[in-house]
Formats: sequence, C-alpha cells, structure tokens
Amino acid sequence: MEIVSETKSFGGVQGVYAHPSKSTGTPMRFSVFRPPQAEKGPAPVLYYLSGLTCSEDNFTTKAGAQRYAAEHGIVVVAPDTSPRGLDLPGEHESWDFGSGAGFYVDATEPPWADHYRMYSYVTEELPEIIESSFPVDSTRMGIFGHSMGGHGALTAALRLPDRYRSVSAFAPIVAPTRCPWGEKAFSGYLGADRERWKEHDACELVRKSGFAAPILIDQGEADGFLEEQLKPQLFQEACDEVGTKLQLRMQPGYDHSYYFIASFMGDHFAHHAKILREA
Repeated sequence: MEIVSETKSFGGVQGVYAHPSKSTGTPMRFSVFRPPQAEKGPAPVLYYLSGLTCSEDNFTTKAGAQRYAAEHGIVVVAPDTSPRGLDLPGEHESWDFGSGAGFYVDATEPPWADHYRMYSYVTEELPEIIESSFPVDSTRMGIFGHSMGGHGALTAALRLPDRYRSVSAFAPIVAPTRCPWGEKAFSGYLGADRERWKEHDACELVRKSGFAAPILIDQGEADGFLEEQLKPQLFQEACDEVGTKLQLRMQPGYDHSYYFIASFMGDHFAHHAKILREA
C-alpha cells in the first residue's frame, strides 16, 4: 500500500492511499480518515460509497465528514467508484456507465467481467486491507453512500447483515431494476437475465430478509433525478411490507449535490454512531 497523502484534520489524519487490486486487476485508490480516538485503540469503521462520475476525492473534500468522524470517534473509508486506466471499448463514452460508474456489482459480461468487480472490492478486498493496516474494530462496521453509492450501501448491508451493523443513504437508487440508470448498468454488466439483477436491488433484497437496525435515508425534494431514477417511495413500501424500520426524510428545496449531502452529514454520523456503540 502506498501513501499518496496524509493531512492533519480535526485532531485526526485524513489520508489517501493506493494499492494494486486483486479484484479489479488495476491500481485502486481510497481515502481513510483516522479520528484522534483511534490513537488509543481500534475504533468503529464506516464505509462511504460515492455516486456516478465520482472518485474517492469527492466525498473526502466536499462532504465535511471529518468533523463528525472526529466527534464520534469513527474511522471513515471512501473507495473509488470503478477501476481506472483500462480503456476498455466504450468505457468512457457515457457518464453513467463504465469509468466512474461501477455500480458496486461484480460484472459477468465481457469485457467488464475481468475488472469491474466493485462488489467484491468494496465488501471483501478493501475491508481486509483496512483491517490489517488501520486501527478499526471490524465488529462495529457501518456503510452509507450517495445515489449510485446509496444503492451500493443498501445492497451490501442487506446482503451482508452480519457484517454491516448500520446503513444509511443520501438520494439512493433504491430500485435499479426499475429505472434507466440501473437498467443500463445491469444490462451491460450483468447481461439480459433480469432475475440476476434482483440480487442487487435494495427493494427486492429488503423484502427477503429485512434489516435489524433502523435505516436512514435523506432525499432532496428538488432533486432532478427523484421521479425517474431514485423513487424512494418504492423502498418505503418494501420496508413497510416486512417491518423494517426506515426513516425516509424528504428535504424541501434540496437537490442532488454535495451541498445537500454536507447539510445532513452530521445526522448520518449520529445515526451510525448510536447503532455502532450498541453493537
């Protein structure tokens, strides 16, 4: 693992790191904030998954998370959103597929299957690196994200509830099998079998097993993607069917940007901190 940068922040250290990935077969970068409490021993860890077009840098520099991570004593990890440097055919042709748009699935279709394995990277390889290199308590792990990353956070938590104790999301894609972003990504990465797509659809997954802890979602009412792509009411309906506690907060006037995310970041840290303290 290579240290790209380390900077003092809110009494802790904000770092960016690089390593050769076994999952993607490419170099990958991620950021880690270590709060001052981590100097005394292992701390809870929270993974953040970013949205379309983003890298690890967007969350690290725009979300204002360091202040709240230091307040609650939580290590925060933010990976990139796709492999980089491959130049596969068509990889850079559109902003919502390919580079910067891995959708946190393990692709099964060529030419993506050998490298676009972001589910394995985020849920297996990266946690192994974090647990061996940083002072984290892996029994107190949470996950959250934005848009495509909100989809990734919800599906990871619902598929691996024994690993992720807490989950939240900002403007997540909750039903990728029923929106244009998801249909484009899943048909390209996973092929034409729509039954396979359901394994990465939060609405389908929560109906199967629910989730033990309450889930928090913030959604801006002025989000231009709300009606066509995000559809949070579908996840509310699915949670209600199985008795999973969901706090869906519709925020008047807020859009899809990091201004929206930063406005409610403190509430999300408080949500995770309460559940992880009790874990």
